[in-house]
Amino acid sequence: MEFLKTWGVPSGGLIIWLGLVFSVIPIAMKYLRAKAQKSKIALDDFLVNALEFPLILFLVSIGLRVFFDAVPLSPKVAKYGTALLTILLILAGYLFLDKLFIEGMSWYSKKVHFIATSAGALKSLIRIVILGLAALIILDRLNITITPFLASMGIGGLVIALALQDTLANFFAGLHIFGARPISVGNYVKLESGEEGYVSQIGWRNTRIRMLPNNTIIIPNSRVVNSQIINYYRPQKEMAARVQVGVGYDSDLDHVERVTVEVAGEVLRDTPGGVKEFEPFIRYHTFDDFSINFTVILRVQEYVDRYLVTHEFIKRLHKRYNQEGIEIPFPIRTLQFKGPPQILTESGKKA
Repeated sequence: MEFLKTWGVPSGGLIIWLGLVFSVIPIAMKYLRAKAQKSKIALDDFLVNALEFPLILFLVSIGLRVFFDAVPLSPKVAKYGTALLTILLILAGYLFLDKLFIEGMSWYSKKVHFIATSAGALKSLIRIVILGLAALIILDRLNITITPFLASMGIGGLVIALALQDTLANFFAGLHIFGARPISVGNYVKLESGEEGYVSQIGWRNTRIRMLPNNTIIIPNSRVVNSQIINYYRPQKEMAARVQVGVGYDSDLDHVERVTVEVAGEVLRDTPGGVKEFEPFIRYHTFDDFSINFTVILRVQEYVDRYLVTHEFIKRLHKRYNQEGIEIPFPIRTLQFKGPPQILTESGKKA
């Protein structure tokens, strides 16, 4: 009877508690998951998906804690029981954080291209960090000295950092690109070396740029961060397109301006990629050797549109200048000789 009172009642209570935990918690989590799916906030979905199994482990550890306190245990068994409870609690915390981070990363990868391309590396890094912290906490709770482990991890981390210096530099440069967003996927950029094209991918190690001839440039992220890059999509896609033109010195400059602006306006309205509501204008700037030069300022919807707009503008302007009698000069070299011209015979002697 004493045995039943000492061990039977606590054991029965533990069994009933475990039965309730493993039966009620899944039903409750299913209800919460249905509620979370109806919500517009993503965080509650992450919490519900990450909470179920860690919550079960947590409640099981509480039941075991009450059971261990209710029954007479030897000091050695009590020590192992305490260690088991510690492991269960830390394991529950580890599984909760791991699931929460992975769920969040999977959700953000649909919106952030960098996370999508770096998901494998980021998941591994997060799991290593969380698992390492969990292991250190378990060892500390078991009264195992962790100082040698910390020293070994410090030396090992230094060796790994030196061995993977370039890789780590590119990885953290990728994080900087993701955070500061100097460029984004889809932007049209021009590199310091002269290449230009659309950013097609920003990964954890390198960035890919697709050029207009459909070639791809692969650049380490560290170079992207440390180079001068023109982003033609910042602060907006719409931009000015400048065309250099020259007319003869005998031209009526007021007439030239009226005709040029009229042609430019027609091109912007009729050509795909032109900003129809923009009023083009010109600015004279140079007395050149053969012409008076000026710049025509047009406006296009994005960088690559300037090619077609400029193409149409030059064709129409050339045709209109010919109709209006406006001279488009071309280089002429006039050679002046001192004295009468001399004729040389076939032998090279003067005639």
